Amino acid sequence: AAETKLCEVMSGRFKQDPPSSASSDSGGEDIVVPQMEEDESITEAGEMESSQPTTPRPPSTGPQQTPTQGSLRSPRTRRQRTTSQSQPSRIREPILRGRRRTIYTAGRPPWYDCQGQLVEPFVIGVCGGSASGKTTVARKIIEELDVPWVTLLSLDSFYKVLTEKHHEEAARNEYNFDHPDAFDFELVTKTLVRLKEGKKIEVPIYNFLTHSRETRTKTMYGANVIIFEGILAFYSPDVLKLLDMKIFVDTDSDERLVRRLQRDIAERGRELDGVLKQYFKFVKPAFDYYIAPSMVHADIIVPRGGENEVAINLIAQNVMTQLQQRGFKLREKLANANFGMSRPNSLHLLPSTPQIRGLHTFIRNKDTPRDEFIFYSKRLIRLVIEHALTLLPFTDVTVETPQGIPYEGKRIATEKICGVSILRAGETMENALCEVLKDVRIGKILIQTNLDTGEPELYYLRLPKDIKDYHIFLMDATVATGAAAIMAIRVLLDHEVNEEHISLCSLLMTEQGVHNIAYAFPKVRIVTTAVDPYVNEKFYIVPGIGNFGDRYFGTEPSD
Repeated sequence: AAETKLCEVMSGRFKQDPPSSASSDSGGEDIVVPQMEEDESITEAGEMESSQPTTPRPPSTGPQQTPTQGSLRSPRTRRQRTTSQSQPSRIREPILRGRRRTIYTAGRPPWYDCQGQLVEPFVIGVCGGSASGKTTVARKIIEELDVPWVTLLSLDSFYKVLTEKHHEEAARNEYNFDHPDAFDFELVTKTLVRLKEGKKIEVPIYNFLTHSRETRTKTMYGANVIIFEGILAFYSPDVLKLLDMKIFVDTDSDERLVRRLQRDIAERGRELDGVLKQYFKFVKPAFDYYIAPSMVHADIIVPRGGENEVAINLIAQNVMTQLQQRGFKLREKLANANFGMSRPNSLHLLPSTPQIRGLHTFIRNKDTPRDEFIFYSKRLIRLVIEHALTLLPFTDVTVETPQGIPYEGKRIATEKICGVSILRAGETMENALCEVLKDVRIGKILIQTNLDTGEPELYYLRLPKDIKDYHIFLMDATVATGAAAIMAIRVLLDHEVNEEHISLCSLLMTEQGVHNIAYAFPKVRIVTTAVDPYVNEKFYIVPGIGNFGDRYFGTEPSD
């Protein structure tokens, strides 16, 4: 059978499967994974769309929007405004479903406990010989799980940089890409550790045509499941300790040879003699000496690779169980937490002056027209931002006045300040920050409540790559239980931002929200204009100001 297939390959009549990216000189298949990319900060809402196909914005589930009393213009204004109504959308169904049960929706649910401490993702190692179908098995596990927050990591990304001598050997098919010395296992271990800690990591991109690493890297962040695949995935003891489940893909050697010939000849344009020379000189001995013996570490052995539907279903069920056990119900716990203590020192409450109370009178009044609600909200937002600036470190500086007299003044000790808004209400605070800080950078985090579970979920983020070097103004208009703020702070910490460099700015908070945030992150500065006593059973602030985003953007439902 192998000889027949070989003849078909040589004659060009081999029926090819759907194309996959070539990934390794040793025969591994590349795994193309949609990842959340993080780039330079953006300030225009039109640039906000995420390129990640697996974490879309959730469609609206509310009733048809109609103008309400709070949406009308002030009687003093004569200009007429036009209104648009959003059409009712279909009820959002859970997106992430296995064949037997639903796990999560498209957003990423909390990956930490009430104290903000990380719960590690589930790590799966997939090992097997060259062209054994490792990538196919990994892809089918993902399809069965249907979980978008999966990070696929290939050992092929960690080939060492070749010397000039090694480049010459590779050109003659005389360099052994299947030997353990060809891989940077130290970097592999570091990458897996950071992913398991929930941290952002830059993964190298290996160019298999030039046998070198590209200057650009791939950003990986956010994973409920990490799948690490490679021919030597079980070789390093340090890597083995990080794997929660180990899968070995066992495929017949003749079948692996035929697949390798098909790929290297039909897809890479290599000569038959060179492929066979490399196979018998390097690939087959590496399998016998290094890969096959590592089968003893496997928890599950999958014969026939991706064709074994029974094994893949069992693996997916096990992973589903692990994910469900690691899920959290945070918002209800946060709302019902009982601290019974004085306000934390990290809270910076603006003085309750007549001006502040007057502004609150306008925005709390349910009959305030929308244009006045926006006007007075902006005034309060400006005061919050200005007050938060006074909490940053300042240095002494001397300048000379136009009269030639020296003046002893102050200057902010850092120029690296970045605003991060929690969409959508937090976006209303961006203009005030830009007005008081020249050329400030802006990042965005989209967190929305799952209508089925009531939990906050992360859908999108766009942050500067060097955000760890910045002082952060995290902006959200209101904070009730603190669930969304805690998630956003956790994201920033995962990107190595110092906790003491984060200032949470908000117009209105609750006692519960303040204590929840301060308990989880005691070094975060909390800046607000008012603190209300509690939240009701619907998680609304009482007495509160209603839904700030709906009142500001004019999207209040008619009922």
